Amino acid sequence: MSQEKTKYIFVAGGVMSGVGKGIATAAIGKVLQSKGYSVTAMKIDPYINIDAGTIRPTEHGEVFVTEDGTETDQDIGNYERFLDVNIYDINYITTGRVYLHVIQKERNLEYNGEDVEVVPDIPLEVIRRIKRSAKETKADFVLIEIGGTVGEYQNILFIEAARMLRLQKPKDVLFFLVSYLPIPNKIGEMKTKPTQHATRSLNATGVQPDFILCRSDVSLDNTRKEKISLFCNVEKDCVISVPDVDSIYDVPVNFDNENLAQKILSKFGMRVKQKDLKEWRSLASKIKKLDNPIKIGIVGKYFSTGDFVLSDSYISVIESIKHAAWANNRKPVIEWIDSEEYEKNPEKLRELKKLDGVIVPGGFGSRGIEGKIRAIEYIRKNKIPFLGLCYGMQIACIEFARNVCGLEKANTTEIDKKTKYPVIDIMPEQKQKLKERNFGATMRLGAYPANLKKGTIARNAYKSDTISERHRHRWEVNPDYVEILKGKGLVFSGTSPDGRLMEIIELPKSKHPFFVATQFHPEFKSRPLNPHPLFREFIKAGIKK
Repeated sequence: MSQEKTKYIFVAGGVMSGVGKGIATAAIGKVLQSKGYSVTAMKIDPYINIDAGTIRPTEHGEVFVTEDGTETDQDIGNYERFLDVNIYDINYITTGRVYLHVIQKERNLEYNGEDVEVVPDIPLEVIRRIKRSAKETKADFVLIEIGGTVGEYQNILFIEAARMLRLQKPKDVLFFLVSYLPIPNKIGEMKTKPTQHATRSLNATGVQPDFILCRSDVSLDNTRKEKISLFCNVEKDCVISVPDVDSIYDVPVNFDNENLAQKILSKFGMRVKQKDLKEWRSLASKIKKLDNPIKIGIVGKYFSTGDFVLSDSYISVIESIKHAAWANNRKPVIEWIDSEEYEKNPEKLRELKKLDGVIVPGGFGSRGIEGKIRAIEYIRKNKIPFLGLCYGMQIACIEFARNVCGLEKANTTEIDKKTKYPVIDIMPEQKQKLKERNFGATMRLGAYPANLKKGTIARNAYKSDTISERHRHRWEVNPDYVEILKGKGLVFSGTSPDGRLMEIIELPKSKHPFFVATQFHPEFKSRPLNPHPLFREFIKAGIKK
């Protein structure tokens, strides 16, 4: 289709952060897909960082990696899971990226001697990127989530870009405001005033929302819909109730029940081509009915933010567990395990026995690593189903080297540069980058192929001799120790095509029911209707336990 036919939908948030813009954007896209249209989604993050790669997980949640190796905000993962399409680099925008590009253009004399201004040049660059995404993806709809909250300084230039694009294409742009309606405990009444103020703040930028998605603990009543419609200048039919749900996968179903896609298409003068949310509705219904639990522990360290648990640090892992559990007709019960606790009190390791399976996910740095090593040793000896991801695989190799191969104090050079047994070492091409402190977007990133060994758990799970998976790391299994590890029974079931890099390790089923770890991140490719094969087999092993 031609670029001129593309429709643009901007999604902004009001009242507070964490209101659910990412899920709302993904769900809007899902219901539009179900009516026969192609959809892509973009995220605009208002931080100066070029990408999310240098931000710690407890600060901003998980770093999600795309097929082409871009380190992005976790919402890109939500888009991929809901829309079942890959999102690429062009669909990710940050303040840092935009300013860097504009400054580089100015240095290259691409502005023909004119002075370069924050307005309009920054918004124009944002618009250029949005239009480029429309052209490259050839999508019928481009959904653009604007990060942050209406009224902040950080995102005002992105809202200005949205305003300018609507001026250019008045019939091709819609605005959504996702707002929050609190119900104060002592008052017991749903309050619309914060949403009214958020709408007025958006109005002050020159933007009038076409739809308001009203987030709250419970559904909106008719009185609140009428009040929001009147004071926010939005048609009552376009004030959409978005109550809390047990599963995020209910959100598209609720939107479909509100005929949201039909309302959007009507505003654009478009028609419904098909009606097909059947498979998604079936999954949402199934999730509610499952009551046979499977208990999975995640041994990590990016959990705490003050007095609260930050599950966003491992959101793709969590969703992958859910997808695989549902496919195996089980209700997932996830338990958070701080690896540092095992360093303080090794006796606590016995709590792992009550679990049906344990995952050690990715990470960096020395904090909690000895606790993870102890956990993996206990898991291996007690035959508890285990799945290691990235750093989890590296730590599993260290544990095996120390406790099976007799290489006392074996380690990774990331933690101990002078270790006698560097079982995990930095990739040669990475050494100069670290020396130059060239950290941003310089890891092994994105999709790489691997060959699988016949007769292994991995090969049987994938049902293919070759795979492609996404990576995010600098350190690898040291080739000098591969034969030593193999000699003691560790199986390298996946390798790079040239055989240089170890991609998957496992123990034979005769030694352990399921002990598998990957150098890549399989969680980035799991989808609710298509669980990742390794997670699916991991859950099966947990059920057998």
